[in-house]
Amino acid sequence: MGSEGRGARLASPQAWELCGEEGKRPVGRTLGAAGSSGEQRRSIAARLLMASPKIASLSWGQMKVQGSTSTYKDCKVWPGGSRAWDWRETGTEHSPGVQPADVKEVAEKGVQTLVIGRGMSEALKVPPSTVEYLEKQGIDVRVLQTEQAVKEYNALVAQGVRVGGVFHSTC
Repeated sequence: MGSEGRGARLASPQAWELCGEEGKRPVGRTLGAAGSSGEQRRSIAARLLMASPKIASLSWGQMKVQGSTSTYKDCKVWPGGSRAWDWRETGTEHSPGVQPADVKEVAEKGVQTLVIGRGMSEALKVPPSTVEYLEKQGIDVRVLQTEQAVKEYNALVAQGVRVGGVFHSTC
């Protein structure tokens, strides 16, 4: 079958091409190395199909994400996972706020929509450059006060949207 059988492929409906007598095959980014095992391919496919976890609870300075035993102050969530959002990684401060480097990790998880929570009092800024970065990736962006952002995020999860988020749970 040639190289089409190696690794999982991601392709949008627009990325199919006609291949003579073989019919259609996806044209896209190959996931997994050539010759990767069936188990590796199934693992990759499972991660791609995972749902975004719901935000289980939010209060000042504390967030819990379904499926995680951690309590976060600030967090990043995406289909199949979550982690603490440590502002020191990128030098984030309330102003100028959320930078493209802060959302890049979540954007690369294949999200359709990314929700940004600006804090309980909306002290965290989101500059236009960050929104533009995400939109250039084809990602719908929603910037809201954190309580509203969590409600929006959970509503999108319930609708089956591949949604990600970055949330600040204090000021």
